[in-house]
Amino acid sequence: MIKTIKLRDAVGMKLAHDITEIRPGEFKGAAFHKGHTVCNEDLCRLQKLGKNHLYIIDLEDDEIHENKAAAIMAEALAGKGVVWKNEPREGKIGLKADRDGLLIVNVSALAAFNMIEEVMCATLHNHTLVKAGELVAATRAIPLVMKRVPIERAAAIAAQGGGVVSVHLLRQGKAGLIITGNEVYQGLIEDRFAPILTRKLTDLGCEVDRISFAPDDTEIIRQAICAHIERGCDLILLSGGMSVDPDDVTRKGIRLSGAHEIHYGAAALPGAMFLVAYVGKVPLIGVPACGLHHRTTVLDLVLPRILAGEKIGKKELAFLGHGGLCRNCPECMYPNCSFGKGS
Repeated sequence: MIKTIKLRDAVGMKLAHDITEIRPGEFKGAAFHKGHTVCNEDLCRLQKLGKNHLYIIDLEDDEIHENKAAAIMAEALAGKGVVWKNEPREGKIGLKADRDGLLIVNVSALAAFNMIEEVMCATLHNHTLVKAGELVAATRAIPLVMKRVPIERAAAIAAQGGGVVSVHLLRQGKAGLIITGNEVYQGLIEDRFAPILTRKLTDLGCEVDRISFAPDDTEIIRQAICAHIERGCDLILLSGGMSVDPDDVTRKGIRLSGAHEIHYGAAALPGAMFLVAYVGKVPLIGVPACGLHHRTTVLDLVLPRILAGEKIGKKELAFLGHGGLCRNCPECMYPNCSFGKGS
């Protein structure tokens, strides 16, 4: 129950909630915090904040204050690699990454949570690379006082499966590169793929163990794949030979190497002729030629997920379609753009 009292009668009382001050373009935050004891000097400022009345809360047994509600929800929402402090500000609690890694959001659980009346949680996009200490989600109960039942229901939804938001470490993999194509193998043109792929891998903490070159010959490509696996590579990237030309035989070489679950084609541009396959547990990634011409492609969307331990199949490649169209901005701003943000 909330009781209203006039501002002039509020001297000596403790505030039941944070009181927000907004100065457009300058500041938004708590002018007074919950528990502050109102004194005469505060009255003028409170009036300037539009407060002519203040409130005393006398909770019923089935009611809960916004700060306690936020703590219950934060505890349920936080999965592995996510931390929070029971220090609500204006009724909100932020959840932060406790490690560098890939943010994983249980999108369906988040939607079910937000369908509960009078609660909310907002997150960064699923599959966002984050740093330790970065804010990844925030939650609050929307009213100052609410019934306990919706809070408990929302918390139960969030807690299923170990929370709604988690941060997965990227595996420090040992990668092999196979650059295919007669023109590079025969020295007719200089290879430009290996430096690009090496940089993408090392930026994610991987070691490039070996770079090999192969002509458009299925048997040599097969042998190169097997040689990388025998050296202990736990990730292999192949460039070239991913298009539909008859002499693009890289896919056949991958198949001959014993690969299974071969998935060719991704619902993303640039990168539609992308390939993912597995030889045992070793992922093979076929990188189409667009990787030479575009700074960001479907590879940048999928590679962190593979390093975070996700198995990529037809469904995952299909779901890239929503948000998978690059806008080809004159200056690439990825990852601070919409590319890949719908999946």
